[in-house]
Amino acid sequence: MSRYLVYTTAANVGIFVETGRKSPFDFRVRFLGPHGKLRTPRHVHLIVELYVKHAFDGPLAIQLRDHLLHVFDQLRPVDQFPPALQVFQPDHASQFARLDSVGEFPADFFLVVNELIFIQEKTNYPTGSATQSLYKDFQTKDMFAVIQGAVWTGRSG
Repeated sequence: MSRYLVYTTAANVGIFVETGRKSPFDFRVRFLGPHGKLRTPRHVHLIVELYVKHAFDGPLAIQLRDHLLHVFDQLRPVDQFPPALQVFQPDHASQFARLDSVGEFPADFFLVVNELIFIQEKTNYPTGSATQSLYKDFQTKDMFAVIQGAVWTGRSG
């Protein structure tokens, strides 16, 4: 398995990609921060983080969600490993810096991880994105339904 550092946040959290198994260019997003453990962000972590940020500053959290949906529309599947960031620039995080005071993930981390997950989903699932659906459902469906969608694995039993 190959692992590549894609970005290091202002808080010195390394965001990596590792080769995956779903397609020739599949990859997993991982991060390593002060906790010292390599972790994989899941859909539920991201959507709960957005709810936390929304409780702190609803309008700004909605702007963040809208920004992410706009980024999703700009991204393309990849045909190489490691993938490169296609949209993110460090100054994009500054407009959401107020949200850094709550939750676990600062804006630069949140933007980079979501962009990589979007790219991974567009590469492996060209007809749809679970993450895009979660963000579209945020504030349009009840929180229980959205979080349930974030933990759904498609497996029964």
